[in-house]
Amino acid sequence: MSINLNPYLNFPDAKAREAMEFYHSVLGGELSVMTFGDMGTEGPLADQVMHGQLQAPGGLVLMGADAPPEMVQVTFGDNVSVSLSGGPEDADELRGWFAALAEGGDVRQPLEAAPWGDEFGMFVDRFGISWLVNIAGAAAS
Repeated sequence: MSINLNPYLNFPDAKAREAMEFYHSVLGGELSVMTFGDMGTEGPLADQVMHGQLQAPGGLVLMGADAPPEMVQVTFGDNVSVSLSGGPEDADELRGWFAALAEGGDVRQPLEAAPWGDEFGMFVDRFGISWLVNIAGAAAS
């Protein structure tokens, strides 16, 4: 068995299902969602996401959950970003993902030629998650 490092995103205000379904609509793959209710929790928390996992093509795995304030304190900042990167052969797909994921968010750096020779951009999506997209060598093509 191999060891994997995957982003695990926490969402305040019961936004995990909406966010994970949005990422699924953009990235494709298979989404599984387990609620607190699936694990026996009753009451208002029962419908919230305890664990969501998106297995997208190409080995991409993104995980997320709701962060009820009594369990997890979410503070958005610039200390963590989700990064998507690939080569020129992935350029169209990465450009499409950038446009779709950034919709309704805040583009901080448009996806364009970077000084290091790649195409690079960054944004904060409508759920407050920071993303980086890098297309290696795309600026030279």
